[in-house]
Parts: sequence; structure tokens; C-alpha cells
Amino acid sequence: MSTATTWAVALTGIVGHLVEVEADLSQQTPRFELIGLGDRALGEAASRVHNACKNSGLDLPPRRLTVNLSPASLPKHGSGFDVAIAAAALATQGTLDPASVARTVHLGELGLDGRLRPVPGVLPALHAAHRAGFARAVVPAANAEEAGLVAGIDVRPMASLAQVALLHGAELAEPVDLPPVRDPAPAPLREEVPELAEVVGQDEAVEALLVAAVGRHHLLLSGPPGAGKTMLARRLPGILPPLDDETAREVACIRSLAGERVVALERTPPFVAPHHSASVAALVGGGSRRARPGAIARAHGGVLFLDEAAEASRTALDSLRQPLENGVIEIHRAEFTASFPARFQLVLATNPCPCGSYGVAGEECLCSPAAIRRYGGRISGPLRDRLDIEIHVSRVSAAVATGAGRGRVSTAAARERVAAARARGTERWAGTPWSTNAQVPGTWLRQGSHRLPSAVSDPLDRALHRGALTLRGYDRVLRLAWSVADLDGAERPGAEHVGRALFLKKGLRA
Repeated sequence: MSTATTWAVALTGIVGHLVEVEADLSQQTPRFELIGLGDRALGEAASRVHNACKNSGLDLPPRRLTVNLSPASLPKHGSGFDVAIAAAALATQGTLDPASVARTVHLGELGLDGRLRPVPGVLPALHAAHRAGFARAVVPAANAEEAGLVAGIDVRPMASLAQVALLHGAELAEPVDLPPVRDPAPAPLREEVPELAEVVGQDEAVEALLVAAVGRHHLLLSGPPGAGKTMLARRLPGILPPLDDETAREVACIRSLAGERVVALERTPPFVAPHHSASVAALVGGGSRRARPGAIARAHGGVLFLDEAAEASRTALDSLRQPLENGVIEIHRAEFTASFPARFQLVLATNPCPCGSYGVAGEECLCSPAAIRRYGGRISGPLRDRLDIEIHVSRVSAAVATGAGRGRVSTAAARERVAAARARGTERWAGTPWSTNAQVPGTWLRQGSHRLPSAVSDPLDRALHRGALTLRGYDRVLRLAWSVADLDGAERPGAEHVGRALFLKKGLRA
């Protein structure tokens, strides 16, 4: 036999595409030719494969070897095709069983000594292989923990190319026993979720945080330095419900593509807090050859916190608008388009003015009125309109701060209240594509069986009529009112719930 095939996986975002690796031997000038729209790292695979085979006691024949990666129109990136190329090449001359090679997916990079080196994206690649119906896959030993998270497929962690050859029936005179390559990525640190009861003197702001957690609403925290904006934001993931199976899998896939070490499916919602000087590429993600997830994608299922939001680039802030509406972040390049899931809660924190002292008792603000207006205008109107809750957080008095008591609500108690309120919303929206109040279209809340009586919605109607609210803002207050009602255990929002929602939307002074 002069031809052989096996399989690998090309990733575009978290979506895996099965790639057929075809190898052919011909009676021409000896040469190793690789075709199929690969990038530079993949183009160098010929040298890695040749030396790895030689040092593993698996010599390639001195003939013309052509390897095609099909479909040829699909861009392929990285060194994760090395093992598949080597397996197909060795199967052309019968060194490896062609039938065994053809029904196996091979992932991994080859070292010159023949060892298998870890590659990013093993988790989404194996999910793609499983969905395509493959029952066996070979991965580097360093990716064994990550690969073990995929059920329904026989994963074979391998330390060297010699072990791969033995799996496919090769006979080696002196098998080379090499130690496995260790994963260079550090083990993930499990951070303890901060306790909500440590927040003192901010009872109204804590209650607003619970409302946000119930409906997955976006927040803007405004207040002077030291008021507790960051403290509040960091405690939001602790009161959110655990991630479901699908979201936890997507979060793990994103972490794998980002080069992080994945050893388990984390159920705690992620908390991502990029610096305010982060660029658009750092938030959105990108790469000219290979799409890497940015902060927006890494916050999927959890919280994206931007401190000092008014100091951030206007362009970077506006890049949040599309994922806030669609729940997806797309990266467009000349050769590919990649998309990542991006359903997160956005929390922005900002000072009231450049010096941070505007409106603070006992301090003097030196900023001019024009400077204060410009500072507040750095968060654009369209982005601000997509925020459901605006909270003004004031500094805590000395008597409250030095008191012996703690906050009124603990993380455990808050999580129970949020879970009960979420359950009411899930039951109400059963049979629809939505599970939380923030996802429900405004037309569903303004019309039909969920429309509120005129006596209840009258404050909203007046605010819309005089231009204090846009129609988008009107819908967001309606969603917020349902979350307030769910937190109170009410069947439907009343006038009190609508009033509280309107105050939360337009700015609560806590």
C-alpha cells in the first residue's frame, strides 16, 4: 500500500473541524511535501516528523512522500497535526497498521527526540471528534487530565511516537523509553470566593447586587475611591448559581484555547478583571493566524469587571456592545472568522470625576463642571443604555466601619435567595429559548400575557414619553422589575417593584 489516512482536528474558535490527513508514497525524487493550506508552524512539521521518526527507530522510506490535509480550503494552524502526519506517513509502507491508523484521531506536537508535546485546545478537539463518531483518540501524556474530561471516547495518552507506533501494531527492535513531557502551564489556582458578609454599610447596594444576580443584569457602580465598588463586584460570582454542564464545558474549552491548564470542569462562574488600559485586542481577542480568546470570551458564564471604566479607551468600551446584545464575540480576519460564546455579566466601576472627590462630604473637588461632564461622558450613551442597574456607592462612616457587626447578608444566604428567585424565572420561561429575565425580548414583556396593567407601568410610560428612557431602557426596566419581583417571591411585578426597578436603572444612591 502506498497511501494511508488518519484524522486530526482544526479549531476555529471553540468549533472543531475534522481534517483527513492523507499520505502518499511515489517513485519520484525523495522529498517530504506538505499541502493543505497550513500556516508556517505547520509547514515546519516535515522536519519535526522526519527527525522524530528517525530517533524513534521508525525510518521513513527514501521516496517522495506527499501529505495532504483535507479539506484543503480550511485554514489550519499550529503544530497539533504532527502526530497525525507521522502516523499516516508510517502507515504508507505498512510500518503501522493502516486500518488502525484510519479509525484514530491523532493530536499533538512532536519533539525531535520523538516525544509528544502538549498542545492547546485538546478539549474542544476531542469534543469535535466524539461528535463526528470517532471512538479512539491519541493525545500527548501532558494533556491526559484535560482529555479525560471528554466522555464517550477512548483516549490514549502517549509519551512518545514509539508508543503510538506500538498501539498501531508496529514491531520495534529496541523501543525507545522516553519520559513524558510535562505540561509547562502552571496548575490552576482555586481562589476562595470572598464573603459577602464582609461588606458593611452598603445594604442597599448589596440588595441591588442580588437583583442583578437573579436576572443576570449588567451594572454600573459609581462612587469615590475606597467606597467598596471593587469589593462588591468581586462578590458577585459567589452568589451566582453554579455553571450548568454545557456552560462549564464551554468555559473549559475557552481556557484550553487560551493556553491554560485544564484539569476539571469548574462550576464557579469565572471572574475576569482586565486593567483599564487593556486594548481592544485584549478584550475581544484575536491573532493574525490563530484566534485566541480575549477577556470577553474568558468571562463567558461569569462576570467581566472593568474598574476605572471612565479611564478606559472609548473604542475598547464600545467593543462590548455587540457581545452584550448577542452573547457571542466574533473575530474577523482575512483567512478565517472565529466566534466564541460570550454570555457574561458586565460590571463597570467609575469615579464621579477625575479626582474622585465630587459629591464626597468633607473633601474638595477641584474639577471644573466641564471636566466632570466629559469624564461621565466617556462611557457612551449606547453602552450606558445597555446597563440595567446604576448604583452610586458612598463611603461608609467611621462608626459603621469600626463596628463589631458584619453585613446583614452572607454569601450562602444570598446564594439561596438568588437560586430560589432564578427557579421562579426558569419555571415562568419554560418552553421558551430563555432562562433568565435579562434574556427575554421586550415585546414579550410589553405585550401578551406578561404585559403589566396600566396602573403598574404608568411611571415607565411617563418616563418614556418625556424622553427620560429610550425604548431599550424601557424594556430593561421591565426585565429588572420581574427580577425584583422574583427576589421578593411575588407572582408578578407590582407598582412597588416597578418603582424600585426604575430607581435601580436611573441610579440608586447607596
